[in-house]
Amino acid sequence: MALGEPAEIGIVIYPEAQRAAIHGLTDLFHVANLMSDEQAGRAPARIRVSHWQLSEDGREVTKVFDSHPGPHRGPVALILPPSLTNLPIGKRMGVLPEWIRAQHAAGTTICSICGGAYLLAESGLLDGRVATTHWSHSDEISGKFPGIKVDVSKLIIDDGDIITAGAMMAWIDLGLKLTARFMSPSIQLATARFMLVDPAGREQTFYSTFAPKLHHGDDAVLKIQHWLQAHHAEKITLEMMAERAGLGERTFLRRFQKATGINPTEYCQQLRITKARELLEISGIKVEQIAWQIGYEDPGAFRKIFRKLLGLSPGEYRRRFFVGEDAPGTAAA
Repeated sequence: MALGEPAEIGIVIYPEAQRAAIHGLTDLFHVANLMSDEQAGRAPARIRVSHWQLSEDGREVTKVFDSHPGPHRGPVALILPPSLTNLPIGKRMGVLPEWIRAQHAAGTTICSICGGAYLLAESGLLDGRVATTHWSHSDEISGKFPGIKVDVSKLIIDDGDIITAGAMMAWIDLGLKLTARFMSPSIQLATARFMLVDPAGREQTFYSTFAPKLHHGDDAVLKIQHWLQAHHAEKITLEMMAERAGLGERTFLRRFQKATGINPTEYCQQLRITKARELLEISGIKVEQIAWQIGYEDPGAFRKIFRKLLGLSPGEYRRRFFVGEDAPGTAAA
């Protein structure tokens, strides 16, 4: 990229791509250019936005929008946006996977958001890589593409030449990251302030919810899952669960792990933390009282597990997500 030449960021328009993300990113980079004008005077850094669309027959990809028409060297970064309905996989993606590989081979950084990770996976570029997508896609993308190491605890994973972003609205976080990379951190901050969004510090774990696997076909394990739903706040041991399931402890542990993907202790922790999140969101109950109510005798242990699973302390979580009418408790968090 020549000195003073805008950094071109391309956005891919594939069948059923989320238009809000496409236009939102376009607007975000426009705001970044305005902020750069204010900060840099006569020689501002600029981002050039282009849209690349798959033809109806799937045989070619053409540029359908350019914020700075004229000669260009090609995008320095290419964004695969989220999809609202059908995931971007299979024959209807046409030549896009091959075209994406060619762009990457030419030195373009490839970025995906939420379900866009499936299209990136189709290109083969994620094989052997760690990537993120929306937490609800974790099992499906791992099953379809076993060569990918999926980590949905992260909102963004920056692997240099590959960047993956998690949730549907993570286009904001990705857009700001690219603004910092191709313009400057100060312009990134100015853009975030203008748009009234957090410039950094979010993780996908703040928003993900525990969705227990119940359609695994193991009736003995399902029986215990239903029982734990009502009794997880009580003192529960492996021996108690195995006996109620009618299995030996080792057999129960093996079958529970296979059916649910986690061990019984982790499963109980998830149930308890789910209830704690609900209480933190809607009530003003003090953190210590919440810990006791969901089954933790030691509030310190509760705080430690809460932060491990969500990346926030109970108090920080409440400050972000409280929607109740009562004033939140003032106990230390």
